[in-house]
Amino acid sequence: MHYVYLLESEVFVGQRYIGLTTDLRQRLRDHNAGKSSHTSKYGPWRLVTYVAFSDIEKARALERYLKSGSGHAFAKKRLW
Repeated sequence: MHYVYLLESEVFVGQRYIGLTTDLRQRLRDHNAGKSSHTSKYGPWRLVTYVAFSDIEKARALERYLKSGSGHAFAKKRLW
């Protein structure tokens, strides 16, 4: 499975991250261990929500959309 996931910093209010992975538990551990340069300074992180896909292209499309302007608005209203 391919997971599009939304993380929120437990310490820094308003810091959020959207990502894509095949191993959700390991990826969250990696974020919290500081292994991602984009998220290392804002940890620890908590998982807010995720969507599972069997098709990688559909997962990539959702991740791209959520990182766009209209996707940010959708996520703010429906997912965060």
